[in-house]
Amino acid sequence: MSTPSIHQYREPVKYGGFWIRVAASIIDYIVLLIPSMLFAFLQRELTQAATTEIDQTAQEFSIFLNSVIFNWIYCASLQSSVWQATIGKKIVGLKVVDENGRRISFGRATGRYFASMISAVFFCIGYMMVGWTSRKRGLHDSMAGTFVIYDENTIK
Repeated sequence: MSTPSIHQYREPVKYGGFWIRVAASIIDYIVLLIPSMLFAFLQRELTQAATTEIDQTAQEFSIFLNSVIFNWIYCASLQSSVWQATIGKKIVGLKVVDENGRRISFGRATGRYFASMISAVFFCIGYMMVGWTSRKRGLHDSMAGTFVIYDENTIK
């Protein structure tokens, strides 16, 4: 297995650390909150009233599943776009790159999104790894072969 060549991208590479990534996540949460709540409200209003516990559970699962799909499309499409970042990451000056410092594909961004769920499973240890790994990689970054770095266009 070859060593990632992110260091060939730009010296010195400045990786996005734990707290700046938390800030970006909070911004993304706020950005996604209103459309997600609106969508859930509309879905509840436009579907039949859930009269049984099974119907209520099915309706809530449907809302949850739609939320996961919406968040996946948001993250994967923005991280694989020319921005290379979600709105939150863009605001704080970060971007997601592959091991060669290039823009990631939609497929890799999709893998990174779903790997982030694994990062959350055991008390968010996969996310906390960003705080103690040398290149500030979470478990999901390692799994997807990505790095979160500061965008050289925003570094002054």
